[in-house]
Amino acid sequence: MTGAPARDPGLQPERTRLAWRRTTLSCTVAAVLAARQALHGGLTAVSLIAVALSVLVWLGFLAVAHRRIQSLSGVARPEVLRAREAVTAMACVTALAGFAVAVLV
Repeated sequence: MTGAPARDPGLQPERTRLAWRRTTLSCTVAAVLAARQALHGGLTAVSLIAVALSVLVWLGFLAVAHRRIQSLSGVARPEVLRAREAVTAMACVTALAGFAVAVLV
């Protein structure tokens, strides 16, 4: 009997890196659309705060994603995602989803 084929350690980090890039692109689109919608009615204090919060959340997610993408490149076994980074990414995605709901309502 032959054993299972050896796992190629390069495939999983590559898929994970591409998933982080797709998620970053989705967050970018959500932040731009939220900012556009907030400014649609004119520049007010509330719309300016909404745009600033969207940009701040997007920059936070971008920092986490960039750090994670860098840790996945060129290594056979990447380091484990730290809890702080995971919570930050989750909070940013949740905040952007909340902004999207607020914009639609």
